[in-house]
Amino acid sequence: MVKDRQVKRLFRLLSSGKTLAQAADKAGMDEKTARKYRELGRLPSEVGSERTWRTRMDPFAEVWPEVHALLQEAPGLEAKTLFTWLKTKYPEKKFDDSQLRTFQRGIKRWRATAGPAKEVFFSQVHQPGRLCASDFTHMKSLAVTIGSQPFDHLVYHFVLTYSNWESVTICFSESFESLSEGIQNALWELGGVPQRHRTDRMSLAVNNASDEKEFTQRYTGLLEYYGLEMENIQPEEPNENGDAE
Repeated sequence: MVKDRQVKRLFRLLSSGKTLAQAADKAGMDEKTARKYRELGRLPSEVGSERTWRTRMDPFAEVWPEVHALLQEAPGLEAKTLFTWLKTKYPEKKFDDSQLRTFQRGIKRWRATAGPAKEVFFSQVHQPGRLCASDFTHMKSLAVTIGSQPFDHLVYHFVLTYSNWESVTICFSESFESLSEGIQNALWELGGVPQRHRTDRMSLAVNNASDEKEFTQRYTGLLEYYGLEMENIQPEEPNENGDAE
């Protein structure tokens, strides 16, 4: 929950000329929340809480269990479609179009509190100097030859997610040595070090089948040497590695 002191700091930063993104980051809140309080111009303690009680009887009380069951089976069903179906199935209840908004709010409330879990994903909003990502790519499909002989190789691909600056190192296996060489080549070429490094769940970096520390000892040592914070994607979610994929 956002505190008054955070919003006060947000206001001070905005008045000093900081952008919304910069002020939100320094105040410890996301940009969407910062925009909300910038537009309100009030502190959290000054914003009234949302009313949670009903002032009249719910006209859909008897049919909610049936509606919720349908939404569990088909989460993509739209409220308007379900409302039309209810009017057809229960003509005696005399549902009318003036009740559509009430029905839509009820479905929205159910989805937020009891509906199917939403997919967790990494935000693809990037900031300069914050995040780099890397991955290995097999190049066999390109059928590269040298002296008429197949050149079977991989590349270690390193990218800055904000600017899409890239560095590539040729290698011949997904080994720690290849990873280490690729990272070091990229950072030396870049002439600086971002804040965080994201990788997929390659076993040379992540302890996938262990209750030990999340990252391997050698990988941890390498990134700590360069001052890079470590993070990895969720299992079977390669899209989270963004541009490196």
